[in-house]
Amino acid sequence: MDFISFLTSLATSFVIFLVLMFLFALLSSRPANEVVYYPNRILRGLDPFEGTRRTRNPFSWIREAVTSTEEDVIRISGVDSAVYFVFLTTVLGIFALSAAVLLPVLLPVAATARGTINTNGTTSQGTFNDLEKLSMGHVEEKSPRLWAFIGATYWVSFVTLYLLWKAYKHVSWLRAEALMSPELKNEQFAVLVRDLPAATGGQTRKEQVDSYFKAIYGDSFYRSLVVTNNKKVNKIYEELEGYRKKLSKAEYLYEVSKSTANPNGTRSTMRTGILGLVGKKVDSIEYFDEKIRELIPKLEAEQKITLKDNQQPAAIIFFTNRVTAAAASQSLHDSIVDKWTVMDAPEPRQIIWTNLPKKHYERKIRQCVIYFIVFLTIFFYTMPIGFISALTDLQNLMKILPFLKPIVDIVTVRTVLEAYLPQLALIIFLALLPAFLLFLSKQEGIPSISHAQRAASGKYFYFSVLNVFIGVTLGSTLFSTFRQLQKNPNSIVTLLANSLPGSATFFLTFVALKFFVGYGLELSRIVPLIIFNLKKKYLCKTEAEIKEAWTPGDLGYATRIPNDLLAVTIVLSYSVIAPLILPFGVAYFGLGWLILRNQVLKVYVPSYESYGRMWPHLFIRVVASLILCQLTMIGYFGLKKFYFTPILFPLPILSIIFIIVCQKKFYRFFQTTALEVVSRQLKEPPNMSSVFRSFVPPSLRSEKAVEEEEEEKFEDALSTSQVPSSRAEALV
Repeated sequence: MDFISFLTSLATSFVIFLVLMFLFALLSSRPANEVVYYPNRILRGLDPFEGTRRTRNPFSWIREAVTSTEEDVIRISGVDSAVYFVFLTTVLGIFALSAAVLLPVLLPVAATARGTINTNGTTSQGTFNDLEKLSMGHVEEKSPRLWAFIGATYWVSFVTLYLLWKAYKHVSWLRAEALMSPELKNEQFAVLVRDLPAATGGQTRKEQVDSYFKAIYGDSFYRSLVVTNNKKVNKIYEELEGYRKKLSKAEYLYEVSKSTANPNGTRSTMRTGILGLVGKKVDSIEYFDEKIRELIPKLEAEQKITLKDNQQPAAIIFFTNRVTAAAASQSLHDSIVDKWTVMDAPEPRQIIWTNLPKKHYERKIRQCVIYFIVFLTIFFYTMPIGFISALTDLQNLMKILPFLKPIVDIVTVRTVLEAYLPQLALIIFLALLPAFLLFLSKQEGIPSISHAQRAASGKYFYFSVLNVFIGVTLGSTLFSTFRQLQKNPNSIVTLLANSLPGSATFFLTFVALKFFVGYGLELSRIVPLIIFNLKKKYLCKTEAEIKEAWTPGDLGYATRIPNDLLAVTIVLSYSVIAPLILPFGVAYFGLGWLILRNQVLKVYVPSYESYGRMWPHLFIRVVASLILCQLTMIGYFGLKKFYFTPILFPLPILSIIFIIVCQKKFYRFFQTTALEVVSRQLKEPPNMSSVFRSFVPPSLRSEKAVEEEEEEKFEDALSTSQVPSSRAEALV
């Protein structure tokens, strides 16, 4: 990639971003598009412009985002969103403070050096001298100028550790404030118990659980909900819900068909065979109504069988106060660790019910198998990513496909291909992975969606670092220098060292493409807008279907966080070698903070709340990126034959000590809930019956929606001596 291609890439990306911003300003002001650009506010029953004023200023959203407070984010989108913005702010501060020192110090030092660069090993496969002269690679071996880069490495390290320490303290405070809130949180009155031993003495599973916890916790124990195998009842429930949606749609179309000329309307018909194409022709409303009446008693019968015969070795335990629940979740309940495993109960909406019955050693074995599969995935993905990295380089592409040479020789075509082809190929290739990693994480036996997403995010991060950061650089370097390695295999270390400064040019354009085009698409919401309008025109008939079409998801932490951490790894690792990458890191996280602030306040709706449990995951990986940066610098200084390289040896040791200290000081509070936090007074006494019913799976809830019948269905879950009868009546 030459300098013109680099500028073309940046300029084109910036123009695309401006166009997308203009489209956002134009489309978001139209009332018909409010459900796409302001769904969060609409779902909360607010006017899209409540608290603001309509304006034609295309940058008014920036003022709203900047003036919003952390309290606004927590109130609208929850603690997890606020913690994510702490992460963005912290990384932005690291890069901004690093750039403030490194750019004015290191750029002149590198630019005025008299060294030369071997660019044969660069990822971009071409001369890029104008920018490479601003990197550490331009400094000659053993030069006293390398002292400036030693100091820069220490500066980046200390700034990173200091800001992470401050962020960890702040996130701990945010979590504590949220958990001690006087607002009722149902999950704070419950714990999840797994690995139940076999019942003895003729006891049922329910009697076993109730007697065990009643003996330990006395009157504080309220009742239990034994986990059941709901496969059959779920199938009937989903079929029933499907017919209800179809009935609602048929009734809506019937009402719409009524007019002055046809006051009776036209009732839709259908065929009962495959796909509605064959079979007997029937009235749709009558057919769906008949199916619903047939399925309701079938569902109720299956519910009774499930509750009685399909009980599993896991349960949700409810307590009358949250202090007891918090104490129970962090206590050892049996001398054998693979029995009576108790932990915090997740929110009801994020429980993965099928994973709860999995036993202790089954979970351990599954975890080992899954990590082995992930290892194989990383290993086998390295080869295609390295191949793509090499193949999308124009020099290699013309060697493999000589007939493309006349096309590639066209200056305009060559410039565009060099600017975008490798980065786009890599981004598209990586887009296929997240869903697979989330599926694998759920197979480990993880009990909640938030935990599964954190696990998938961690796998995706390691994949990104090994395959993108390391794999792209090494794969492309080895491909381009294969003949030289055949002649002199011992030159591999030198070739890789020489490739590091040049590799920054690829990642520099990679980061620029992600924040200009990626965040431009995020803000403009062009893709969701097109999908919504297509669904509305061709698929959606009822108001419920239209609402389902525009209802947004959450921020998508499972994919968003690994991408951010990959950017952290790239920018940190090259911050000293090629400090020109730092402004791009500042732009990535600064623009990300601004645009995502707008999206969190107006668009996305959280699907769960874990009260900041993602933070230790973010923290440990940022420090891991810093350690990778420090080790890279130690190796690179060694290859520069700088005698004072051992001065950097304490840095990775200091980073590891920092991790240990933070883990000891803060981490346990993110695993369990501190008793001091939950000892605060609630706004009003909890309705324990309501708390219990919130954990009942939808497929097991009574169709008649009568509270007494719901209680009767689960009457075997209620201990007879748990509370005084008058109090029990009040609670129920």
